Amino acid sequence: METLKFKTNINCSGCVAKATPMLNELKGVEGWAVNTNDPNKILEVKTNSLNSSDIIQKLDKIGFKAETIAE
Repeated sequence: METLKFKTNINCSGCVAKATPMLNELKGVEGWAVNTNDPNKILEVKTNSLNSSDIIQKLDKIGFKAETIAE
């Protein structure tokens, strides 16, 4: 399993609530979490089959920006 990390603009509980249905229903996502206390609003997505661009495109469709964080 791979953990993908993104800098996002998911910055409050309302944003998390908006993103939750998409992330929970996205095939290939095994788990996810966003740290809204971090200045970069880090989103971590655990997946076996998705790549960063899949997640970025889905977030963009619901109005959020994300960029991959290289480890």
